[in-house]
Amino acid sequence: MTRSAPVPESKLPALGTTIFTTMSALAQQVGAINLSQGFPDFSGPDYLQQRLAHHVEQGANQYAPMSGTPALREAISAKIARCYECQVDKETEVTVTAGATEALFASITALVRPGDEVICFDPSYDSYAPAVQLAGGIMKHIPLTPPDFTPNWSSFSAAISDKTRLVIINTPHNPTASVWQKEEFDALWSAIAERPIFVLSDEVYEHICFAQHGHYSLLQHASLRERGIVVSSFGKTYHMTGWKVGYCVAPPHLSLEIRKIHQYLTFSVHTPTQLALADMLNHAPEHDQNLPSFYQQRRDFLINALQESRFTLLPCEGTYFLLLDYSAISQMNDVDFCLYLTKEVGVAAIPLSVFCKEAFPHRLIRICFAKEEATLQAAAEKLCQL
Repeated sequence: MTRSAPVPESKLPALGTTIFTTMSALAQQVGAINLSQGFPDFSGPDYLQQRLAHHVEQGANQYAPMSGTPALREAISAKIARCYECQVDKETEVTVTAGATEALFASITALVRPGDEVICFDPSYDSYAPAVQLAGGIMKHIPLTPPDFTPNWSSFSAAISDKTRLVIINTPHNPTASVWQKEEFDALWSAIAERPIFVLSDEVYEHICFAQHGHYSLLQHASLRERGIVVSSFGKTYHMTGWKVGYCVAPPHLSLEIRKIHQYLTFSVHTPTQLALADMLNHAPEHDQNLPSFYQQRRDFLINALQESRFTLLPCEGTYFLLLDYSAISQMNDVDFCLYLTKEVGVAAIPLSVFCKEAFPHRLIRICFAKEEATLQAAAEKLCQL
């Protein structure tokens, strides 16, 4: 008698393959220019690559300390002091993680208990909600409205309850390319000051910011700093998304709980990469300060190349994404339009509705400009034909 294999009950039954994987695979299948998934088509600094090879050759190939190598944590602390005039303890407040996604997951898992409510702003990055669901939490979504995607603080305050445990924010914001300033952080603090609510601030695009006043970090807000976690990404800063190294910064009592999850999730992060990143931070501290102009040049190149198109371009204050309104071109929903773009036009993009819990009644798509100018020009020529 043959027995059928048991099938586990899914903890995430509504989830399938991410839109990023789907669109990148489709782009490869049909030979389209891939402006969907957020990765550069150029490499990172030569010095950083050389230092990785150096540390491998020198035998730094065993486990790193769970919280990160001392050299990298010290370099991160120095960088934060330089960028944000904020002193953080490398021993108790900085944890190196396997990419920003692990930092987000570990933070959410550490803080959210069954039945807790978590507030985020939609459109929102797709890894937040599954982590909250796995922790037994309940996600509450506050919609942001184009073109400026400014939070509605009345709606936010109305969403807060006695069960609210965590607020997740993201600035510069993926996918809307909007940027929070101190005023938004002040408004957030006013809404939660009297309640035991934590804040998780996803700041992976912190150095890709074109706003007039630059990037404002939660680390600069003294009150929120005491109950906040900031997540950053070396992959974004050094054009090495495949290296998957990030870190989170939090007060000691929060870092302690995050590390309890981290140590059984990955335990530690690739040792020679950590050492190479520490070398890079010490060797070229100006690199992150040059990123705004580096990416603004690409943003402006793409904007100029699309001037003759029928798309309406939305403001881009940060990240390496640009939003296009295609209302003048098609009445298709954004998912179908992106499939059409990829298959028939030869350019892959991301529909914005996939970042939203509720219906998103706007015809907006996201394209990535972290590409060589030749790639952007070729894509723009195809898009201008519509």
